[in-house]
Amino acid sequence: MYRNFGLFIDGDWQRAGGEGFIEVCDPASGEVIGEVPAAGVADVEAAISAANDGLRTWRSTAAWQRADVLHAVADRMAARSEEAARCITLEAGKPLAQSRREWALSVDQFRWYAEEARRIYGRIVESRAPGGRIEVLHEPVGIVAAFTAWNFPAVLIARKVAPALAAGCSVVVRPSSEVPGTAMIIVDCLREAGVPKGVVNLVVGPTSTTYATLIASPAVRKITLTGSTAVGRQMARDAAGTLKRVGMELGGNAPMIVFGDADLKAALDLAVPTKFANAGQVCVTPDRFYIHETLHGAFVAGFAERARALRLGHGLDEATQMGPLINRRRLEAIEAVVADARARGGNVVTGGGRPADLNRGCFFEPTVIAGLPDDAEAIAAENFGPIAAITPFSQADEVYRRVNQGEYGLSAYVFTRDPSRIREAVSAIEAGMVGVNSFALAAAEAPFGGIKSSGMGREGGAEGIVDYLNVKLAQVTI
Repeated sequence: MYRNFGLFIDGDWQRAGGEGFIEVCDPASGEVIGEVPAAGVADVEAAISAANDGLRTWRSTAAWQRADVLHAVADRMAARSEEAARCITLEAGKPLAQSRREWALSVDQFRWYAEEARRIYGRIVESRAPGGRIEVLHEPVGIVAAFTAWNFPAVLIARKVAPALAAGCSVVVRPSSEVPGTAMIIVDCLREAGVPKGVVNLVVGPTSTTYATLIASPAVRKITLTGSTAVGRQMARDAAGTLKRVGMELGGNAPMIVFGDADLKAALDLAVPTKFANAGQVCVTPDRFYIHETLHGAFVAGFAERARALRLGHGLDEATQMGPLINRRRLEAIEAVVADARARGGNVVTGGGRPADLNRGCFFEPTVIAGLPDDAEAIAAENFGPIAAITPFSQADEVYRRVNQGEYGLSAYVFTRDPSRIREAVSAIEAGMVGVNSFALAAAEAPFGGIKSSGMGREGGAEGIVDYLNVKLAQVTI
């Protein structure tokens, strides 16, 4: 499935790289679905050189022309939706319906930032100097290195590439080696839409050749990452050597608070498919559920009933509602979380193991656990899998203290029908995003990102383009 792609450098696909080839596997079957070239140091250096040349062309391209190109990219992506959705499912394992939605959200990013390209405003400030005027201008930051994770192989790239191009930057994309084909389809859409050569480049390969070369290059002026908190900390240290600008969307451990006045059925109907989407491998998915003591028993029973009814299988089957974990390492990590829960006295209400009828691939049952202390791994840490840890609370002050005590601050969710409680909760919870009676946080028009150990900067919305721009002051005296 990768025969028409490879590394993309200076406007051309290259079918070989300096580090040989990387096999890509279907996590639902364990079978190899293809191989892609792995970039060596020379390949990455060539991509940086091409990006430097492309930057000179693209930054001088009029904003309205950049906007037209980004709209053309969105058109090409929309035309290749089914091809892309199938690739996402084969590489990442998620059901086709979820893959189609991810691709549609990715198209939205290019549509949104096509329009934002036309709205990069400066301003005029009255000067105290006689006959003077202060002009505040915005210019592209330069070459951007974009590093993305495997769980959302399309939208994570779109969130980085679309605003970078809108701002006039050039980009070197380095996707996860487990899901390279999805990135290649996006880059091919950019090529088809007429993005000038060198403006977008793509390299896949080991950390030693790709990451190390990009992070060390003084020509690269901004790093953008979606990944784990541990990787983010290391990247921030490494980027300091050349004082690169850094934007990061890192780990999460989202709480969901259900107050006693909430619509229980609505909360359950929304929470279960959200929790188990992409087998729980979503940074903003709720991991820990704090349920008011008056609703706790009914919530646990209703959640477990709906979880047991989910259909597991290969994502290419339209009837599948939950696919596999990405690889064996993730499967073993989830098994360790469940083992810790059992050791801590947790009640595994449903799930807790590999499904007996799916002995190939990396499947794990939708799992619901109750009766855990707050320091159990399923509550205290990001599990990044299909585990819902449910615990009761009695008082609002108590639950706010409990949800804020961890290191993460990406997303949180509150279910209540009380307007004053809504305002109180939004103010009290320490997170970059709060959903109230809703899980719909990821939209092109809204700023996406976290605080604390969940990262810095925002992707999406008018805020998303800011980190790709330098501010320039001109004091003009006539």
